[in-house]
Amino acid sequence: MSASLTTRRALAAVLAAGALIGAAAMPAAADGHGHGRDNGRNHVRDHDHGRDNGRDNGRDQGRGRDHGRDHGRDNGRDNGRDHRAPSSIAIGEVQNEDGMRGDRFGRALNREWVEVKNTGRHAVNLRGYTLTDEQGNRYRFPDFRLDGRSSVKVHTGQGRNTRHDLYQDRRRQVWDDSDTATLRDDRGNIIDTESWGRRGHHHRNG
Repeated sequence: MSASLTTRRALAAVLAAGALIGAAAMPAAADGHGHGRDNGRNHVRDHDHGRDNGRDNGRDQGRGRDHGRDHGRDNGRDNGRDHRAPSSIAIGEVQNEDGMRGDRFGRALNREWVEVKNTGRHAVNLRGYTLTDEQGNRYRFPDFRLDGRSSVKVHTGQGRNTRHDLYQDRRRQVWDDSDTATLRDDRGNIIDTESWGRRGHHHRNG
């Protein structure tokens, strides 16, 4: 009986010790599981934050592209207004006539002309181009195709337009002894000027 009682007490002690060890291990396991859950949540938050940052960066880059386009358009407009447009179209020779008052039929007006030439290889349509003097008299070109390496004379008087001669159909002289011919394209950009008079001829090409 004594030996059996001793055995039972020893077994009970072992079981109690095992229960204590198990109870101590459970909170640690629970803490580890909770920590893993928290890490998972943090990882999701970090992923969402990265996604938001990506969207913001994309929007900023898009705005940057739009700003670049607008800036480029503005610069293009400003350059068009402030600078002479490069062109193969230019003013050539100028012929102004004196003593036209006694010309009853205005024939001398057709001896007054300004030559416009195309120095490039390709044809250019001069429709909308203008030729003006210092007094503001203006001639607007019709639908006229000027071939490459060729020229046309713009006469002051009346006549029939051809490939080499155009007429302003005026009854009075335009170009004075001292004057400036200004050639503009169809957008109003100055592409060439020619001045003459007391100081001789002065040519300025855009």
